[in-house]
Amino acid sequence: MFRNLEAELARCNLTRRELASRLGCTPGTLSLKLNDKAPLSLKEAAKIKSIIGVDMPLEELFAC
Repeated sequence: MFRNLEAELARCNLTRRELASRLGCTPGTLSLKLNDKAPLSLKEAAKIKSIIGVDMPLEELFAC
């Protein structure tokens, strides 16, 4: 999992289930993507960043 993303989700009080809903995928699919078992596209990463509303580069938000 991406530590900075987890921290930002906690700060925003946003669950993975809510994030998945806003992304338009199932919680299971999101879990696969965030656990590096399925590819996460650049478009999806940018949408996650937009949903969370952080001013952080994607490279930092999705750093391992």
